[in-house]
Amino acid sequence: MNIEIIAGSPRAASVTHRLALHLEQALRKNTPHTIGIIDIREWNLPLLQDVFSSVEQTPESFKPLAQRMFAADAFILVTPEYNGSYSPAMQNLLDHFPKQSRKAFGLVTASVGGMGGMRSSQQLLLLVPGLFGIASPNMLITPFVDKKFSAEGDLLDAGFQKQIDNFIHEFLWLAQTLQAGKEPI
Repeated sequence: MNIEIIAGSPRAASVTHRLALHLEQALRKNTPHTIGIIDIREWNLPLLQDVFSSVEQTPESFKPLAQRMFAADAFILVTPEYNGSYSPAMQNLLDHFPKQSRKAFGLVTASVGGMGGMRSSQQLLLLVPGLFGIASPNMLITPFVDKKFSAEGDLLDAGFQKQIDNFIHEFLWLAQTLQAGKEPI
């Protein structure tokens, strides 16, 4: 299975990206799946004007991104909280690739505060069905992310490991179940 982690913070010194790195490392180490990170900072997507409905219909400069988006079997969305929601940069990326039918979505939010992006998680729950995806009900809400992970994605707070393990277990169950049940339409 091909899983793409979308790191949704556009900030150069993103602390949320630490969490995306940790999830990538954990999934690579503990599963046979192909894991990648789509870092929003690496793609200068214009504000939405055209939906990319296939790799062929995508502008040349974004074809590598389109190939990854269309090849993904499942996604993990990692976002900070911006004004009670997920990052506008993540919204813009997903608006370019709106039809992710029957794909599992793991929802991960983070903040340097005590709420951990809880309000953005609720907005993500509204977004995923609009993409025709299926959200894993077990979300990873991460308060004090700057104290939980090093810049390299190493876990600094061992007490948070259980939440990570539960999130990964439930997300993989959903993604693998959906993958096994796919049949051509």
